[in-house]
Amino acid sequence: MSIPLFVGDAYLVAWLPEFWFGVVVFTLAMYVFLDGFDFGIGIVYPLARDEHERETLLAAFGPVWKANEVWLVGFGTILLGAFPPVYARLLSEHYLLAIAIVLALLFRGVSVKLREERDDEAWVRTCDRAFVAGSVISPFLIGTLVGSWVFASGTASVPALATGVLLVALSATSGTAYLGMKTRGDLRDRIADYGRLAGTIYLGAVVLVLGVLLALDVRGLRALVFTPGVLVPVVATVGFGIATVALASRRAYREWLAATAGLSVSLVGLVAALLYPTIYPAAELTVREAVVSPIPLNLLTVLGLPVLLLVVGYFLYLYRVFEGPVDVEEDEGGYGVGDD
Repeated sequence: MSIPLFVGDAYLVAWLPEFWFGVVVFTLAMYVFLDGFDFGIGIVYPLARDEHERETLLAAFGPVWKANEVWLVGFGTILLGAFPPVYARLLSEHYLLAIAIVLALLFRGVSVKLREERDDEAWVRTCDRAFVAGSVISPFLIGTLVGSWVFASGTASVPALATGVLLVALSATSGTAYLGMKTRGDLRDRIADYGRLAGTIYLGAVVLVLGVLLALDVRGLRALVFTPGVLVPVVATVGFGIATVALASRRAYREWLAATAGLSVSLVGLVAALLYPTIYPAAELTVREAVVSPIPLNLLTVLGLPVLLLVVGYFLYLYRVFEGPVDVEEDEGGYGVGDD
């Protein structure tokens, strides 16, 4: 009697390749949302009025920002494990952009660490500027890479660059919503105003990107835009964008953060809708053509899926531990408790 896992020409279930395509999309959505609000904190960082506010913003994401980057590693690892031709093409055809992304992420991370090493004003301000620059450049480059991948348009194309602008705007929206949960008083009130502005800019960026894509008819989008698979995430993206502006205006902080999560999910859902069933449009590779053979995918399912579930559980625990507003004068890691 053969064990299904080791039957060479059969997946554990017939839809396993599509399932792992969904897992790739899931990890990308998690990264866009979680590291997106890290980027967003850096984007609004120059608006802090004094050192106490700057330390509050840094403390808000201090315990979680390294963990959030796990989702970028997870995205790459799963793409390599399940769809190695896509991983290989994505990196080899965008290797300069990939290197620039790594450098921007390093630039941003190192600046926060070096900031604490010296007390003189010039050093601290230089590190702050590096942090802000890395927080803007990183999502712009990541968005450009995703745009080039999805639209098969090349790195320096208008659709790819417009996607980069869109991700910067999304990050600012997510960052302000997260800070709405982590701050108090006058700073929190101003963050809500920034969030309303960020949401408005995001909606403008959505209009810009859709206008560019429809004007250029990228990948035949004019014909696709009214199909349910594309229209639903487009409407959801605009709807959640309007909701973020309205909820920021009402100071409904929990609902505002939930709406920004929906914003990230709907945007990545649109990416999935534009890709599927082709997972790498530039080479016209479909999910079924790019997926690994049954035995390695079956092994990935049996061995990798429990790890992924463990990571999800770990994040639920992590955010439960560090929930609540931050107070840089608190002794316990800068985190107060309770009120939001």
